[in-house]
Amino acid sequence: MGRRVSSKSQQDKLERITRLQTAIARLETYKNFFEHQGELAPEDVWVARYQVRQTQKAYWYYKLQASSPTFATTGETPKLSKYKHLGKAGSEAHVAGVMGVARRTIVSWGGDETV
Repeated sequence: MGRRVSSKSQQDKLERITRLQTAIARLETYKNFFEHQGELAPEDVWVARYQVRQTQKAYWYYKLQASSPTFATTGETPKLSKYKHLGKAGSEAHVAGVMGVARRTIVSWGGDETV
């Protein structure tokens, strides 16, 4: 014989399903928004800070760094590099790099990966 389910229990389940569907739809909207805001950084790329020392001073710069050669170089013979210089903190290239990594993280996280 089957189990009897109360109407209150059924209603609660339907409300929870509706809330989840609404939340998923909202996340999809955010994902679509960020996909169209600019370039996404390639997978396995992160922003790294490094220091350059001169006689009396030390300067901090930022770069995009990849685990394998990813970025095209600007020379007579184009090659791929694991690094892309971004400059000082707050420079246009630095902000664009950070935002590219952030957008990629938001867009690529769809519940498929473990966070």
